[in-house]
Amino acid sequence: MPNCPRCAKSFRTANGVTFHLQQPRTACHLWEREQISFSGDPTLEDADALALRSPNWDAEQTDGHFEVPNPEDVDYDVPEIREREKPVEGTEASVPTTYAGHLCRGEQFEGAAIVYRIGDTFLRRFDMDRHSFHRQTNMYYPFANLGDWEMANFLLQSNLSMREIDNYLSLSMTKKMPLSFWTAKELRGRIEDLPKGPCWKIRIVPTHHLTTSPVELYWRDPLECIEALFNHPFYAGKMDYSPFRVFTAAGRIMRVYSEWMSSDGAWELQVKVPAGSTLCGVILSSDKTNVTNVCGGKVAHPLLISLANIRMNVRNKASSHAFLLTALMPIVKFIHPVPRICSVLEARLFHACLDLILEPLKKAAQLGRMMADPLGNETLHQLGSIRCDPDDVEAYFDACARFRLSGVSHPFWRNWPLSDPHRFLTPECLHHWHRMSWDHDVKWCRRALGAGELDFHFSLLPPITGLRQFKSGITKLKQVGGRTQRDVQRYLVVVIAGAAHPNVVAAVRALMDFRYLAQAPAITEEGRENIAAALAEFHRYKHAIIDGGLRRGDQSGLVLEHWEIPKLELLQSVVPSIPQVGSVLQWSADTTEHAHIEVVKDPASRTNNKDYSAQICRHLDRVEKCRMFDTAVRLRGTTEAGFSSSAIERDEDRSDGEVGYAVDDADEAGAAVLNDLWAPKQSYFDIAAKHVASTALSSFPLRTFTRGSTAFHLNLRPSLRRLSVDSAAEKFAIPDLRSALGDYLALHSCHGRRIRPFGRTRQSAQDMPLPFEYLQIWYKVRIQQRDYHDRTSTASTYTIHAEPPNGHWKYGRYDAAILQVDEGHDWPDSGLTGHAVVEVRLIMRPRPPRGTNVTWANRFPVYVRRLDIINVELATHLPVLKRAVRASGSYFGDVFPLDQISSFAHVVPRFGETADKRLTYMNACHASQSFYLNRYFDKDFFYATNR
Repeated sequence: MPNCPRCAKSFRTANGVTFHLQQPRTACHLWEREQISFSGDPTLEDADALALRSPNWDAEQTDGHFEVPNPEDVDYDVPEIREREKPVEGTEASVPTTYAGHLCRGEQFEGAAIVYRIGDTFLRRFDMDRHSFHRQTNMYYPFANLGDWEMANFLLQSNLSMREIDNYLSLSMTKKMPLSFWTAKELRGRIEDLPKGPCWKIRIVPTHHLTTSPVELYWRDPLECIEALFNHPFYAGKMDYSPFRVFTAAGRIMRVYSEWMSSDGAWELQVKVPAGSTLCGVILSSDKTNVTNVCGGKVAHPLLISLANIRMNVRNKASSHAFLLTALMPIVKFIHPVPRICSVLEARLFHACLDLILEPLKKAAQLGRMMADPLGNETLHQLGSIRCDPDDVEAYFDACARFRLSGVSHPFWRNWPLSDPHRFLTPECLHHWHRMSWDHDVKWCRRALGAGELDFHFSLLPPITGLRQFKSGITKLKQVGGRTQRDVQRYLVVVIAGAAHPNVVAAVRALMDFRYLAQAPAITEEGRENIAAALAEFHRYKHAIIDGGLRRGDQSGLVLEHWEIPKLELLQSVVPSIPQVGSVLQWSADTTEHAHIEVVKDPASRTNNKDYSAQICRHLDRVEKCRMFDTAVRLRGTTEAGFSSSAIERDEDRSDGEVGYAVDDADEAGAAVLNDLWAPKQSYFDIAAKHVASTALSSFPLRTFTRGSTAFHLNLRPSLRRLSVDSAAEKFAIPDLRSALGDYLALHSCHGRRIRPFGRTRQSAQDMPLPFEYLQIWYKVRIQQRDYHDRTSTASTYTIHAEPPNGHWKYGRYDAAILQVDEGHDWPDSGLTGHAVVEVRLIMRPRPPRGTNVTWANRFPVYVRRLDIINVELATHLPVLKRAVRASGSYFGDVFPLDQISSFAHVVPRFGETADKRLTYMNACHASQSFYLNRYFDKDFFYATNR
């Protein structure tokens, strides 16, 4: 009979032993960690030259797949084992999710995510700390009180050096504060008494080849990092525990792929792991980054880790801190006369270090925590077919060349169950798509228009508040990053429209459609077809790029008549990968690149420029202790204030029937604390909801309000507090303002808050008397919308300007917007149907006579001029607009309620082959009569209008 390797207890089956070892309250639970021994140096005299040892796993002992152990085989008193709620046979599982605002139907993987009610929650672990006895009387121990802790937390997370902290604490005013510490050294000593997270370790990695310096590896247990994320209260209700499938309709015809757990790949992995287990997806990201920018040339190579179960809209926010630094990979130089062999040795060292770091995850997979059987794959077969000594690096590298392999003899994933490059190497937006756009698309456009003309077109674009404006063009930009590349993509199609050959424009536009469609956070089967169609359309028009001599070598300048572009070839794998990994957007390196600032660059800037790695690790350890301690004391504070935090530590009271997209019903007070700490940004929707719920309003009408999927925000104080109607008509060049206001008031009295149509004949006279004489006027309004695919999230905020002529804007600044004109069509579900493109000319509020109370004074009217859609251009797929005029020749304008505006719109003049040199971005719109509606300035706007 199988025995426990630690206590020698007998069990009926091997699965019983595995279950026994997984119990967190037994001493044998630590056996697994004890077996992961990293003491001693691996022998590097054989074929495992740079691959560190890892235990072998006998697949024959598993009988195919793991099974849930029989309770009779387990000699452990399990208080309660309850499987998450499953649907009744023959019915659909409840997967409460939406796609583009519509409720979807779905099914969950039955028999997954069994919960054993013996785990410790975040607050329980906090209460089990060695200083928990002192915290019964002083929650902030080792600090004296809340003020003492807040001062310590501020000083430790500031940019102050130890000397500067000492200088601050030595000030006479500071000495009057009742602090428990008076030096920076004493402060850091107290931080060491806070509850700890995953601990840092250092290891000297031996190598078979000489290096210029010792190979030092700083790392911490990745399994502990995963457990810290899995256990964190902020992610409660923001994680998926079992795979699910979502369909747009009850007929289950159209699949929707979004989160990793919604993919077929996660479903297939769940089939292979033990019944009842919870599948945890590990995300690893590694990339070199500069530590010093001006001098020294110091480089760090961080390895970040995260959990794929955390939903992408949370995981991809930097404020969520969902990516933890688990290692600083060594950066050394090998001493070898052949440079390419040095690269091979560096790659082998990288895999050897990963072998060491990821050993706990491999052991967990082998013991059945996540996965069952290892999976053979093509790459390992290729490596096995190479009959050459790996120690003979040059010969081995030449033998690998025919398979296009890097020369690494023992890749880190070779003994990781169910891992294979074709699964875990996903398409990546930042380096694959955005970089390709800058390296190729922009160069084609520059050669098509000429560098000077392309720059001039970019300089004429109407500016968008919050987005980069290219006043000097783009061809002379230096050190272009991912954000700049995306900003260029917003305007590239509209800039070359009408100036380059139509087929060239169509090819560039097709690639842009591909990128935008593939970046959707939720993709249906129809969406996959559209992505494939966009790529096929590029291939249909790409010949025009070579025919026009636009594809040339950077060095030779000669025309290239082939399409051997690796990043272009990678686009072919996007559509097939979506069912396997879900939305490709969630695997973008944007978040991890930004995390380098938090986990490497900022800590390095606070060092003494010596021994960067050690000081970075110490700094991160202190910051994480402070962050977790702050979270714990605030949550505990809500409990002492009379609030219940049971939703966060409700392992014994909560029904765990909700999985997948089921939202944890966390207590409002605890959730508010967590959101304040980990997601402090508030949307205008939240502000408007608070204003509506408040009984003591400081101003009425509300300056922040919502209608449908759009939120509006006006400054509390208007730009012009008192201006007569006639003066406003003259200042803003609106001769029919008085008559338009008369029609507005007449319709308001008849229809109330109903949607007003556009195009009615003017009924009021130019000199019609109004029940008011003065207006309050705002020069701008901020608009925020719900995310197109997830209506619980908010999208970017845009500012609509309606400014009269001034010293800078000679003709004024008037932005465009989308106006709803049909009550039966809502934005963004209906797209442009039932909506009109307008130019906002005036944002106002009538001032009623003192002492009167009228309903029309509680709304904000806007005067707009209509832009008619003439046609949709074939090459660009952009709507062509023209100013609407009345029979008299005057512009077609009218007054509408502000909340009838649905979205910001970016309208760009049509420049033609050559733009008029007298134009600037300040007068281009005023001097033009024909425009493009730029669908690419915002992805959500693109999705709404891509119908």
